[in-house]
Amino acid sequence: MRSLMPRRSSRAAVVAVAAAAMLALSACGGGSDSDADAAPADAETSAGGAFPATVETKFGPVEVEKKPERVVALGWSDAEIALALGVQPVGASDWLAFGGEGVGPWSEGQYTTAPEILGTMELEYEKVAALKPDLILDTKSSGDQTRYDTLAKIAPTVGIPTGGENWITTPDEQITMISTALGVPEQGEKLISDTAAEFAKYAEENPEFAGKTITVGSKTSEGYGAYVDGDTRVDFATKLGFKNNPTIQEQATEAFSVNLSAENLKQLDADLVVMMPIGLDAKDITGDPLFEAVPAVKSGHSVVLDDLDISNAFSSGSPAATSYALEKVVPMFKETLAK
Repeated sequence: MRSLMPRRSSRAAVVAVAAAAMLALSACGGGSDSDADAAPADAETSAGGAFPATVETKFGPVEVEKKPERVVALGWSDAEIALALGVQPVGASDWLAFGGEGVGPWSEGQYTTAPEILGTMELEYEKVAALKPDLILDTKSSGDQTRYDTLAKIAPTVGIPTGGENWITTPDEQITMISTALGVPEQGEKLISDTAAEFAKYAEENPEFAGKTITVGSKTSEGYGAYVDGDTRVDFATKLGFKNNPTIQEQATEAFSVNLSAENLKQLDADLVVMMPIGLDAKDITGDPLFEAVPAVKSGHSVVLDDLDISNAFSSGSPAATSYALEKVVPMFKETLAK
């Protein structure tokens, strides 16, 4: 996997898996012995969820016959989204190395029993199987066939949607897939609409963002890079009215980011440059003469997110993390653009 993943430690190559799900349809059941027309359409929902549920994935439809009791959340932010929908995973991957229960401070306190923290890219399938899950979530992953096939032998697995390879699964897709699989599609729709309303509010309050170009990038021990459309961080910015740096965007491949060599660092230039240190100190960016030579940086139009909670929230994509990030970074963007 790419080195731009925002995590405290560096990452090796992905062994990731996915059997994903872009929303299909959740059908409700439940008939009446006395009157064929007497059963309400939401009878199954009232009893504990919209089941059986069908989630369309890259690997075909995934059927969830009844309400899952033991959910394992392996994809990026899957656990936080499950928690937002009222489900506590029994096992979860901690992609951003939060420690503890494996979630950010915006989602703390929602577990009554802490989950078993599992691996990320180098997953120990035996530990997953030992949890005896009846549903596995892996909705934001690499789309690796072997990982999916292995997980699917353990339990029904909902991974990436078609086209979601290389971690390009949007927060809305994640919420839709997960809420469908958990039998609460209406709750998922509300999370999506509430988050969209938050973005609209901040965009309306900051009309100066509209049409401005933005670069969202990172520096790791391997060098600099910048994110492209489809990545959660860029989508966050574009929902506020920004336009991704066209020089970066035209280099986009199927990956969520592009690497930049030292001689090409001026390609970061935009109306606003937002950078995150990954596994490094912020001074490794702000004290770099090559970074300081970028025109936007020289004019004071750059923000380095040196607070780990803020950069992780900006990267997470879960509804709670997004609310936290909006509150923290929008004032930074506004102040920096005004210089």
